[in-house]
Amino acid sequence: MSLKATNLVRPNTYEIEIESTAEEFESAVESTYRKNRGRINVPGFRKGKAPRKMIEKLYGETVFYDDAINSMVPTVVAPAVEETKLELVGRPEIDVTSISKENGVAFKVTVTVKPEVKVEGYKGIKIEKYPEEVTDKDVENAILEERKKNARIIAAEDREAQDGDTVNIDFKGFVDGEQFEGGTEEGYDLKLGSKAFIPGFEDQIIGKKAGEEFSINVTFPENYQMEEIAGKEATFEIKLNSVSYEELPEADDEFAQDISEFDTLDELKADIRSKLTEGAAKRAKSINTESMFAELAKLVEGDIPEVMYEEQIDRYMSDFERRLKAQNLTTEIYYAFSGQDEKAVRAQYKDAAEKSVKVSLALEYIAKAENLEVSAEELEKEVAEIAENAKVPVDRVKQLISLDVVKNDLLMEKAKDLCMANVEYVEKKEEADSAAEKTE
Repeated sequence: MSLKATNLVRPNTYEIEIESTAEEFESAVESTYRKNRGRINVPGFRKGKAPRKMIEKLYGETVFYDDAINSMVPTVVAPAVEETKLELVGRPEIDVTSISKENGVAFKVTVTVKPEVKVEGYKGIKIEKYPEEVTDKDVENAILEERKKNARIIAAEDREAQDGDTVNIDFKGFVDGEQFEGGTEEGYDLKLGSKAFIPGFEDQIIGKKAGEEFSINVTFPENYQMEEIAGKEATFEIKLNSVSYEELPEADDEFAQDISEFDTLDELKADIRSKLTEGAAKRAKSINTESMFAELAKLVEGDIPEVMYEEQIDRYMSDFERRLKAQNLTTEIYYAFSGQDEKAVRAQYKDAAEKSVKVSLALEYIAKAENLEVSAEELEKEVAEIAENAKVPVDRVKQLISLDVVKNDLLMEKAKDLCMANVEYVEKKEEADSAAEKTE
């Protein structure tokens, strides 16, 4: 194999000229013959026993060339491309420019490379700081949620249905005097005020008592998903089977003892505040980091190959398909019900993909510009943490994961931390405007 030339033909695109030797080509052809001779019939020979020359005489001298050349890609072309030290993105395009028994095969490989970018102003990025504080109201809301989880369900037999009650109903829906598909149900539980049904439906059940039968009139929205009844008036015959409501337990020491390991309500509140504070700090850190990334992406200057965006969208699509599979859905089913297609879903990921690629390039630039390094101790510590989280031996982690990948991830983390350490937090616009009004 011989790497003949590496030429920049346009921004981020190189053409690599590679030549194999006659011996390499002959070896590939012979190997292809041995692999395929068992499937070739030659009169006068048992299957798989025909000499190569007889097969070439019968089917042509080039009969094994295509498969032989394909087999040379990992053994001849890939090592030559690796020799260039170019950092590739996307798949190379491989063309054969000449073939001969005497001189071997000549290849032209067109590759796209990771671009060189410039990032200025990554120290001092301005973002609005997401608040971390936990208020007394937050704690009270958390207590309320716990009370709702432990509420008693009580039948309201002697009073009318109210907003917030849960009713059990049978209903039949009619449009133009005819029952329509999907408009009939028995024993349906509906929480009044949930807005689970079309506007006006729940409001007309309020004020009725268990056991009553009545009709209500509604109009389906113009954009209703069932086109045949969208925008039309409908009548529903309702039978109100039961009305129930939630009775919340009192927020007191006894309640705290029932739902937790604490003896008093104050202790429970203190624990809730601690957990809310921890969660708020994590949430704020994540949101602030994403805000910083959004601004960092805007600072990236350079000609970024479109294939990098497409590859990131491919990764998003793979994650999307895995999430569907976890719900026992396929993309075909999703597209059928959503009215979308693959092109539309990919388009939804475009902005996120562009941001992700630009942030990644920016962090690599910062790591180099700041001469950031990962020590052997830091690398070993990270590998040990991965092993502990995965509950596998450290040696096994080193077999399964590239240490270069782990090292690069740590470098990116250091670059991110550097940016966050130099962020300038600014007031939210509405707060700044309010402050300005007060001083006028």
